[in-house]
Amino acid sequence: MEHDGQLQLYAAVANQLKEAHARVRALQVPEGVRMALTRKLLVITAAAKHDLAAAARRLERFNADLDEGRIPEEDR
Repeated sequence: MEHDGQLQLYAAVANQLKEAHARVRALQVPEGVRMALTRKLLVITAAAKHDLAAAARRLERFNADLDEGRIPEEDR
């Protein structure tokens, strides 16, 4: 039973990561900002290999930040 829940969480996180990458690609932001956001998603992806639940929480915060327009500024 627990294994099924883990698989469902894995599938949900994988789908959310795919959607988040698509959202980042669609943003009208400087390339440096897009790269910073992509790096954050790659870190979340790597974290999912070790702690799926924590990665899901981080991804939820990432999406909330995008929803609220909280994106990093480009380095100058």
